[in-house]
Amino acid sequence: MEILLLRKRDNHTWEALVGGKGMTLGKQLKVISHKPEENTPLGEIINDMSGSERLIQFDQELEPFFSKIGHVPLPPYIHAQLDDPERYQTVYAKNPGSAAAPTAGLHFTPELITQLSAEGIQFTTVTLHVGLDTFAPVNAIDPQEHKMHTEWCQMTEETAEKINHARSKGGRVIAVGTTSVRTLESAVVDSKLKPFEGPTDLFILPGYKFQMVDGMITNFHLPRSTLIMLVSALAGRQNILHAYEIAKQANYRFYSFGDAMLII
Repeated sequence: MEILLLRKRDNHTWEALVGGKGMTLGKQLKVISHKPEENTPLGEIINDMSGSERLIQFDQELEPFFSKIGHVPLPPYIHAQLDDPERYQTVYAKNPGSAAAPTAGLHFTPELITQLSAEGIQFTTVTLHVGLDTFAPVNAIDPQEHKMHTEWCQMTEETAEKINHARSKGGRVIAVGTTSVRTLESAVVDSKLKPFEGPTDLFILPGYKFQMVDGMITNFHLPRSTLIMLVSALAGRQNILHAYEIAKQANYRFYSFGDAMLII
């Protein structure tokens, strides 16, 4: 049986997706190592959440065992084996906690960042913990009735000040990825960025008035997703539909290891 860790509640407790039958309240799960003599964590389901989500409490911390017992979770449409886990990781990632890679960031390399910096483009970072619900389709006829997922993010005071200063000098803010857009827009107070830490459930639909983001780099997204609605809000629905038609004709790749577009 395999479990997918989604969100860390505390040092011993995780929200997770659990496969298989009988995963009910009180069920115990033993983490298996390749070394039988190793004392690996024992977990217990302490809360039955929605669907296959469970809250699991372990008798010791899991992080020290990640490299021994776990592997990088990949989207179901990626069937090839990922021998190098760093290929599904941005080069500027620092803090663990995301359930998926922020795919727009996968296009950046240290060399590209150095080259752009030499051209006078400034970089700063936010912390994003992308959630699986990011990819959930919008099934409601009226999108405003869709229950928007939350994602944890952090805007530090240093980052807020740097972006505010750049805008005060006439600079533009180009976000890398849809979650970065949500983070920036969630941290705006009185037309300026303020430090922010916590979950955001901001749902950006066409008609939304952007307060901080001037443009973005993003991959190509699925129809009926909150992500394509967000990019349509920024670029205009007809512009996005036209761009997607061109992408299909040119055999652009969609999803995690796909191509990207720059919206300005």
